Amino acid sequence: MSVAISLRHVTHAYRTETGPLPVLDDLSLDIPEGAFCAVVGPSGCGKSTLTKLIAGLMRPDAGEVLLGGERVTAPRATVGMAFQNPVLLEWRSILDNVLLPLEIVPNRLTRAQRQNRARDLLALVGLEGFEDKRPSELSGGMRQRASLCRAIVHRPQVLILDEPFGALDAFTREDLWLTMHDLRAQEAFTTLLITHDLRESVFLADEVVVLSDRPATAQYVLPVTTPGPTSRRRTLDDLYTEASVRMLADLRQQIEVAQGRGTPGASPPVDADGPADPHDPAPRAGSRVPPHARAAAAPETPA
Repeated sequence: MSVAISLRHVTHAYRTETGPLPVLDDLSLDIPEGAFCAVVGPSGCGKSTLTKLIAGLMRPDAGEVLLGGERVTAPRATVGMAFQNPVLLEWRSILDNVLLPLEIVPNRLTRAQRQNRARDLLALVGLEGFEDKRPSELSGGMRQRASLCRAIVHRPQVLILDEPFGALDAFTREDLWLTMHDLRAQEAFTTLLITHDLRESVFLADEVVVLSDRPATAQYVLPVTTPGPTSRRRTLDDLYTEASVRMLADLRQQIEVAQGRGTPGASPPVDADGPADPHDPAPRAGSRVPPHARAAAAPETPA
């Protein structure tokens, strides 16, 4: 399987009045084409910085970011993004908001084809009949659905989600999780999700990457196992299976380690080939970065 997103020894720091603030340290990670990868970690560890680097909005101080094997040096039309704030334009209808990327990204679609594409997506996420409404006439969850449609209307190869469900109430958030599964079943894209919600990461992703505290590196990669055939539509009941409970416990333990509040304890699950090789450029699924390597990247003062 080809790799859609690749980070190779990425290091980045912000310039401040008191000197450099290291955020990412020698971070390496590969995300296969069509995969859904969730990234979790302590607050301020560099998760949003990671999205900006992949989107081409920033360049790393060292290392490289590759999309489809090509080095990222500027923003790309093949990337779609959705954020916690939907940022819909009030003077445009919901349909026109969704159409915005098709007005910017070069394409050969006719006006009718563009509108049909946007209307099909809005129908898929349950917004049929709201195409002519203004953003202020929709609920927060409905606006976020429209934002997701706008992010993928131009058929991007990569979709970046930076905590898009974080500001929503629990019921709406879980409903949108199901919507994301529907979108993924219909659309072909590779997804990177930034979230603080461990349940969200396990429910949506194929694998979950835990970043260490700042300056962050890949501390742990958890492959997500789902019950039953992969073609089955997931339900919220899947979060209460024994496998899901075990995965959530592993992730909570790793977050505590990243925060400096816990110890590695019992070894988490590893892949069939055994523990990760510390010399591998990117962690393998189900592997941990060895303790000595993690300690070298961790700050002296726990968060």
